[in-house]
Order: sequence, then C-alpha cells, then structure tokens
Amino acid sequence: MSLIWYDKPAGRDWNRGLPIGNGTLGAMITGDEQETVLQLNEDSLWNGGPKQRINNKAPEALPEVRKLIRDGKIPQAERLMVDSLSGIPESCRAYSLLGSLRIRYEGCGEVVSYRRELDLSQGVYRCIRTMKDSVITETILADYVTGTIAFFASSQGRAFSASADLNCLPHAERGYAEGNRVFSLGTMGSLADGKPYTFACGAEGIADGGKCRVAGRYVRAAGVSALTIVLTACTTYRFNDPEAEVKRRLACVSGDSSKTVFDDIAKAHAKDYRALFDKTKLTLPGDTSLEAMPTDLRLSLFRPEDPDLGLICTYFDFGRYLLISSSRKGSLPANLQGIWNPHLDPPWGSKYTININLQMNYWPAERLGLAECCEPLFALMERMAESGAKTARSMYGCRGIVAHHNTDLWGDTAPQDEWIPGTYWVMGMAWLCTHIHNYYRYTNDRGFLKRYYPLVKESARFFLDFCDIEGGKVILSPSVSPENTYILPDGTSGCACFNSTMDISILRDLLTDCLAIGEELGEGDNAFTKEVERLLSLLPPLRIGRYGQIMEWPEDYDEAEPGHRHISHLYALFPSGSITPDKTPELSQAARVTLDRRLSHGGGHTGWSRAWIMNLFAALGDGEECFKNLAALLTKSTLPNLLDNHPPFQIDGNFGGITAYAEMLLQSDDDRVLLLPALPSKWPEGCIEGIRAKGGASYTIRWEKGHLKEFTITAEHGAYNTVVHAQGKRYPVSLDDGESHTFSAE
Repeated sequence: MSLIWYDKPAGRDWNRGLPIGNGTLGAMITGDEQETVLQLNEDSLWNGGPKQRINNKAPEALPEVRKLIRDGKIPQAERLMVDSLSGIPESCRAYSLLGSLRIRYEGCGEVVSYRRELDLSQGVYRCIRTMKDSVITETILADYVTGTIAFFASSQGRAFSASADLNCLPHAERGYAEGNRVFSLGTMGSLADGKPYTFACGAEGIADGGKCRVAGRYVRAAGVSALTIVLTACTTYRFNDPEAEVKRRLACVSGDSSKTVFDDIAKAHAKDYRALFDKTKLTLPGDTSLEAMPTDLRLSLFRPEDPDLGLICTYFDFGRYLLISSSRKGSLPANLQGIWNPHLDPPWGSKYTININLQMNYWPAERLGLAECCEPLFALMERMAESGAKTARSMYGCRGIVAHHNTDLWGDTAPQDEWIPGTYWVMGMAWLCTHIHNYYRYTNDRGFLKRYYPLVKESARFFLDFCDIEGGKVILSPSVSPENTYILPDGTSGCACFNSTMDISILRDLLTDCLAIGEELGEGDNAFTKEVERLLSLLPPLRIGRYGQIMEWPEDYDEAEPGHRHISHLYALFPSGSITPDKTPELSQAARVTLDRRLSHGGGHTGWSRAWIMNLFAALGDGEECFKNLAALLTKSTLPNLLDNHPPFQIDGNFGGITAYAEMLLQSDDDRVLLLPALPSKWPEGCIEGIRAKGGASYTIRWEKGHLKEFTITAEHGAYNTVVHAQGKRYPVSLDDGESHTFSAE
C-alpha cells in the first residue's frame, strides 16, 4: 500500500489538501475536525467561449520584422512585433473553478484523534475522526466509469448528523432541489455557433438510518449511521443538455442503501483505476519505520545524505496517480494545475503553456505504462488544427498549421500576451507534433499513426513556407529562445532573433519524424517529401560557444539571466535524445557545461525547471547529479501535499520528476536499450516493474549493490528486436509478440 497521510487537518490551506480526480472531475479535499471541504473542478469549465484573436496587421508587418532582426535593430523589431503580431484581444481563455461541496458534522463532540490519507494504490481518500463514543470514517473517490465523485461517511458507535452545502458561486445563476438531489446551473459565455456555453452540477444524498432531506442547496442528514453523497457536473462543451446529463448520471448510481450505492461505485473505480496504476511499480528498500511518520514531517526531514527511500517511492506513485486522475480518454489534457484550481483568475490562466509545460505533463506517460492517458493531448491537437491553419494563413501567409506558446480548451493558436520572450514563438504545434511519433515508437499503433500523421505533415508544411533560405542555410524568423533574454554587445537587451537553438532543434525533430512516418505509412518519395528533405538538409548545426557551452542563439551572446529557469537550448539532449554521450561526445560535454553554468548561477529555482534538469543529467548518464537534483526538488520545490511548487503550485514538476526516475533506470531508442544508465549510489538496490521501452516492450529490472542482477522483457506490441546494453555488457534480444524472457546479469 502506498499512502500519503497526515495527523492534522488541512484547514483552509489548499497546499495541504489532497486531490482526487477522474479526468473530467476533480476535487481538492481540505477541512478541519468538524467539516470536510471539496473544492470542485470540471475540466471544461473555463471563463468563456472561443475567441477570434488574429491580428490582421501581421502579414504586412512580417517582412519588416524580419529585416529589422537581420539588420540587428532588435528594439525596433520587438516594438513592431508587439504592435502587429500580438493577438487581438491579447489573451485566450483561462480555466476556472466549479465551486465547493462542504460537509459539516453537527453535535458529534470533541475529536480526540484525526487522520487523513490518500491511498495511492487504490485511488481513494480517507479521513478518520475519533470521538469519545464514536468513530466517523470518510471515504471519497472520483470514479471515471460513472463520471462521479462519491463521498461516504459511516459511524462506529452512535449515529451522527451532517449537512452538505453545494455552492457553485460565483458562476451559478439558478439552483433548485428535486427529491433528494440539489442542482446548480450557470452560463460561462457563448459557443462558436452562438449557443450558450453552460454548466450543470448536481448532488444526491442517500442515508442509512435516521433521516435525509434536501433544503435549498443543502443535503441534511440527521441521526444516520451512514451517508453517501454522489456529485457530478458537465458543460455544453461535451453535452447539448448538461442538466439532463447530470440527472442521467445520478440516476445510474442511485439506490436506497447508502453503503450499497457507494460500494458499487467504489468497485467500478477500483477495477478501472488499478488497471492503470498497477502497470508499473518501483521498489527501493528503505527504513519502513518512517511509514509511521506523517508525510509532511517526512518531507521536512528529508536529507540527501541519508535519504528516505520510501518517500522517494511515494513521490513516484503520487506522480502516476496525478496523471491518471487528471488525464483520461474523453477528458481535456492536464493543464498547468492538472485539473485542481481554486481561482477565478488562476496563475497564468491555468491554461496549456506549450513551450514546455504541457509537453512535460506527458513525458512520463508512455514510459510508465500510461499511454492511454495521452489521448486527451492528441485530441486537443486535433482541435487546434483548424485554428492553426487559420493562424498560419492569416498571420504569415503560409500553408499548414501553427501554434504559439499557449492554447486553451478551444484550441486557440494566436499569440498570447504581449511578452517578447514568449509570445511570438511559432514552435508550439511543432513540439507537440513530436509526441505523435514518440507515442508510436512505444506502442507500434499504426492506426494511431495514420490518424495523426496529417498533423505532423501540416506542421512541417507550415515551415516549408515560413522559413527563408539564404546562402544555402535556413532562416527561421522571428525566433526566440523561450522566455530568455540576451544582451547585445552595446548592452541592449533582446529576445527576438532568427534560428534560436531550440527552434532549429524542434524543427529538425519535426522534419525527421515527418519523413519517418511517411516512410512507415508508404507515403514517402513524393514532391512533399523532397521539400522536407531539402529543408532538413539545410538546417544549421548545433554550435559550441566561448565557454564550451551549447549556444542558445545564433550569436554567442551573454545572457541577462545566466541561471534562467528555461534550458531550451538543451532540447536536443532531452527530450529529443539527439545528443547522447556515446554518439555525440563533444556536444554532450558542451551540454554538461551548459547545465553546470545554469546551476552555478541559481538555475533550477522552479519545480518544473528542476525536474527538467534531472532528466538532462539522466540523459548524460550522471546518476549522482540526478539524485542531487531530486533531493532539491523534494526539499525546495515540493508542497506539504507533495504537489510541485513553481511557486505557486504547477503540476508539471511532478510529471517531469517521475520521468527522470524512468530515465535513470531505462533509456531506449529504435535499436538499443540502456539499463540503469544513471543509477545513483543512494539507490543501491531496487526493482522497477513495468517500465516501457521504445519498440513495444515492458521491462522488469532488478539490481543489488549498485549492479544489475536480472531483467525480464515482455514483447507487448508485436515482435521485439533490440540490443540491451547494461553496465558494459550487451544482450541481443529477439522476442515474438507476447513472449517474455528473463536475462541474468551473471
């Protein structure tokens, strides 16, 4: 059993709450000794309908912007970019909150002991309140199968009374009671066709013993032995009549017995959740006596010199739990906060930031057996395609599709904000498209590849038109290195450039993927392919600067922030994998210099940045630096409830962190697998079960005293052929579909 637990209430501190979710519905659970509060979210509840934001001045300004950049007149170019390339209005939609469900116990007496926990192995929250003459146990879960959140409280000892308040302010416009159910309805704006964009939320109370009635927005139970409250919500984003859908869901799980209703939902949830969670397991033998210590105390006492390996495993399980809870088939992708947001105006709109953050959310999925959780990401990309084609054509006069550094549930692709370091970056869709070939490399799903190849193709087509060719070299302009600033020789600061290292690296991967997919699907060797091959052949190489570092811009500029949180110019090292220590040793050394310089100037000060640094060191095969940065992630950038702290809370650090675990233990490409490539000395023995490799195989790896003991490979998606490299030895592998084989390191 993997638990996060506490012996004190969260109170009103959201950062001490515990999250539950089923992809579309989420709740952060807080409260005190007398009440439990579920702060509610529904993933499609945003602060308005789709916008049309393309700046019609962009096409006439673009040639002048490019000329100014080439002439080194950066301030003038950037002023023109703000005036003529910014979206109108400047921002896409922001994620919002649904409301709260507050359950308050009445007349239960003094609580003499209190415990709350999140059971990661079952996907269930529990709270145990002990009074002098009774014990009230709560169990709360979010079930994907029924599309509900279910609350169950039962008493050992005397009966109890409670009231549950469903409050969807400030969005609610109408509410009513019907039988033992309460409903709240509201409008968020208009859809593209002019129809209202509405939501509905409903809750039903069912009690055993005593009485249960509904009054206003309250469910009130008196003298009961058990109480179940089932809640659900949806919007017109998915359903023409959200109110009818809410009633349908509640009717499907209704019944006369509180315990029976909850048990039925819990059984469906357990089967569904464990089918995903049990795919992977990490074991690092440690001091089991620490399990008797509350999680926040364990976190505060974590010391890298004598690490709490059990807490490290719990963090790994928690990250997988969060992905399962915030990204399921039919839901929206996990946003900057997963699905857990308490604000009307959340930090950065809690949107999809696509200059790393959304991509990082999905780094662990295929590696850790959660490929199914990627479906919302690809569905969002499909929705972005129509908008991306309009943006490409109207802003840049290009074919294909483009997106900038932010999007929302509607697939907005116009520039976001008026912020030079990030806004005018054209690589968002291109980077997302690299996830398509990556998914295929893990799953061998040709049907998936055929469905999504058009996105890759149209993204590549945009750059065929967007890029200029000068002197036999590609010029991609305007370009930025996401969110970073350079200093010109005269002391002027700038962001706009041509051919930033990250942009060229992403474009190289996009074009390479496009050719590989076309060949796989038998669509190569045509005029389009030849255009892609030509553009790919003219891309400039990575360059090494005066400090021995990977250059971030086309000139070896100084950085305004040498410890900047983005390490964009190391994209080729990770996640791309086109830099490797054995195949590109000079570039690998330069990448190491780059990392050392970042860290020496205070880099890694945000949670997600620290997680990226972990993955970069893993790619370099440096397990000791991986562990050092894992310790920093836990001690400096992790909240008491184990959520990542940007600050404020931002979920990508959790997902990037557990990706680094996987990269420390297994790395793969199309023709080889590396086992334990970055194993830290603080993990002397352990086992990872169910970690995935490209090519369609699952691995179980065991090690002792810092050395590989044995590994088992199972071919999951067709025949599997590779060469495994492990601590100086090579193991040729050839397995039929479904076949397993165990190799001994001895």
